[in-house]
Amino acid sequence: MTPRSDIFDFRAEALADDDTLVHGEEHGFDGDQYDREDRAALRRVAGLSTELEDVTEVEYRQLRLERVVLAAVWTEGSADDADNSLRELAALAETAGSTVLAGLVQRRAKPDTGTYLGSGKAIELRDIVIAEGADTVICDTELTPSQRRALEDVVKVKVIDRTALILDIFAQHAKSKEGKAQVELAQLQYLLPRLRGWGESMSRQAGGQAAGGQGMGSRGPGETKIELDRRRINTRMAKLRREIKEMKTSRDTRRLSRKAHEVPSVAIAGYTNAGKSSLLNRLTGAGVLVENQLFATLDPTVRRAETEDGRLYTLADTVGFVRQLPTQLVEAFRSTLEEVADADLLLHVVDGSHPDPEGQISAVRAVLADVDAADVKEVIVVNKADAADPEVIDRIRRHEKHCIVVSARTGAGLAELRALIADELPRPDIDVEVLLPYDRGDLVSRLHEEAEVLSSEHTERGTHVKARVHPELASELADFAA
Repeated sequence: MTPRSDIFDFRAEALADDDTLVHGEEHGFDGDQYDREDRAALRRVAGLSTELEDVTEVEYRQLRLERVVLAAVWTEGSADDADNSLRELAALAETAGSTVLAGLVQRRAKPDTGTYLGSGKAIELRDIVIAEGADTVICDTELTPSQRRALEDVVKVKVIDRTALILDIFAQHAKSKEGKAQVELAQLQYLLPRLRGWGESMSRQAGGQAAGGQGMGSRGPGETKIELDRRRINTRMAKLRREIKEMKTSRDTRRLSRKAHEVPSVAIAGYTNAGKSSLLNRLTGAGVLVENQLFATLDPTVRRAETEDGRLYTLADTVGFVRQLPTQLVEAFRSTLEEVADADLLLHVVDGSHPDPEGQISAVRAVLADVDAADVKEVIVVNKADAADPEVIDRIRRHEKHCIVVSARTGAGLAELRALIADELPRPDIDVEVLLPYDRGDLVSRLHEEAEVLSSEHTERGTHVKARVHPELASELADFAA
């Protein structure tokens, strides 16, 4: 069977049957109905191939890249939504180090419980894989273990899903000890229910010396090898959770120290590749890695910054989000994402040049709700204004009440962003007037760092200061009231 080359245009909504009215009476609603042509077609999405055309580019590729075909089931939304999702999957696959050969979309009311695409379309997919010379198929949603196994049996090459692909990217890009532990925990959570036996090797019982070389006294029915592997994975997961909990204690200590000194915090969150690290570098000179790549940086970075009037605050860059971010990653990175939940202000960075910026905003807000950060004061920062369509920027401005447009590459709008941060950060609200002896320079220094100094005058008896301070500092200054 040769792969179908027909390309069909799909409509966003189901088309009504011509015979909606029978004998003057309207049919009852019987679910979404699709044209037979829609249901029968496996549509190719053009422009996804990243296969090398110039052989001289090979020297830049250190390893042989996997050759992949993408497959998706379009169940809701418009055709553009389905295409954008598949293009994002292609970018993820390329970030993971593979060559995308083709992308296919199947229109269905819901994914097939057996082979995801349906038995007939799975055979068509196999023919396309053979024709393209692919060695991997990547599906655009999370597959059940049975779906993945059934699809592999048909297409005869490795099949992975979106979740496994994102986990693979995280594993490549994690650099810190905490990041590596979080990614490993997420991978094991994903692997555990998908553990499968390979013939007799995974099903035979391990008794006697096979149980670890114990010999006499340990022989018995034992446990099957797959049970042994499950137990080892659970043991490893428990150890990783303990390690992450210990690292969380260190992070909490630093956070409490900042709170004790009344240092406001600003968190940068947003879709992956929206320009969060570029914005952090522009505002603080942090020197964080910047690449035009999905999930280029995973480890959170906290830097000190200062408003125009001299008030200190911290600026924290967080891990990027993506549509259908695996729940395992959200759970594993929960301690990292708490930086957002505890922030005084959230800069929600949006890629203004993306085809669907509103979809990015919705995806990020869904994850923020999962980590109890939905109530943090939010400012939408539309980045990449130099490459964005002005109509798209106007549309976002109309829909989002607190919105500012910047370009981290050119620096446009950054002065307005700094002013906005200064206005939105909490200010000291207790007026004090104190006379500080010259041997209490530490309190004078804290006033300038943590408070809003209204006036300062050096007198014979000490430094006379009028300022607005936080409650904790006000209590320390009570003994020096003028």
